[in-house]
Amino acid sequence: MTHPDQRSAGSHTSEPLLSVAAVARRLGVAPATLRTWDRRYGLGPSGHTVGRHRKYGPRDVARLELMQRALLRGASSAEAARFALDSKSSMTHGEVPVAPSGGRGLKLPGASRLARGLGRAAVAMDSIAVQGMLADSLASDGVIATWNEVVRPVMTAVAARWQLSGVGVEVEHLLNECVLAAFVRATPLVTLGRNHRPVLLACMPEERHNLPLYPLAAELAHRGVVVRQFGAALPMDALAAAVRRTAPSAVVLWAQLPRYADPGVLTALPRTRQQVRLFVGGPGWRRGVVTTPAERVDDLASAVAAVEAAVT
Repeated sequence: MTHPDQRSAGSHTSEPLLSVAAVARRLGVAPATLRTWDRRYGLGPSGHTVGRHRKYGPRDVARLELMQRALLRGASSAEAARFALDSKSSMTHGEVPVAPSGGRGLKLPGASRLARGLGRAAVAMDSIAVQGMLADSLASDGVIATWNEVVRPVMTAVAARWQLSGVGVEVEHLLNECVLAAFVRATPLVTLGRNHRPVLLACMPEERHNLPLYPLAAELAHRGVVVRQFGAALPMDALAAAVRRTAPSAVVLWAQLPRYADPGVLTALPRTRQQVRLFVGGPGWRRGVVTTPAERVDDLASAVAAVEAAVT
């Protein structure tokens, strides 16, 4: 004989039912938070019971995920709850309400609303929300604005948080991977470029901080410039081989840390029959010696402008 409590769990027996503790672990919140959302906003289990404990069904969890996403974007609890309870938004991934608010756990004075939302999502390790915000910003504001006004403030705040407290390196890694993926997706494939010879983008030997090369590659591709990107820690002999084999119109070498900004690398690059414009960028070069004929570029916009002018 079927127990009455089992019948009340609903006719969809294939749908998994989760306890308060299981849903709290899934969302990364305290069980008390879920009980508060249930009591204040009605975002609790919709009639599912097993024994004396109410259980969350898939639709209940979907509403809670929508509420959490809205909170990450800066909505108040009441606004997020209204959004989650709306019959249409409960089944879709519509536009999430946002409101100005500081990034939880991150110091982002003067940052844009989207940057604060990105900071909250990163700290919550919600990679889906991070990817969505980056995609929205890239589509509406472009590569340079997204990098300067959204990504850089949050990356700086995450790094500062780690330096001060020694925690959060996992947040930095997750954010780094999401940003890299977003800019790769935003990079069009250029088959017939404006430049006859490619532009090489690489880090200095042993330099592993290659993230800034991705927005540079994306923006140059949007402008019809063909690039060859080699990424992090390209050995000196491999860099020299790449220059000889591709006869590039320009080379951009990135150094995040001063110890990798070695001017000897610049003078050691092989000579080619055609002129190669050489650019260096990154914080590592700010106080270092940049030997002629290399040119320093200070930010993404100036790097794009300099390379574009040099090759086209």
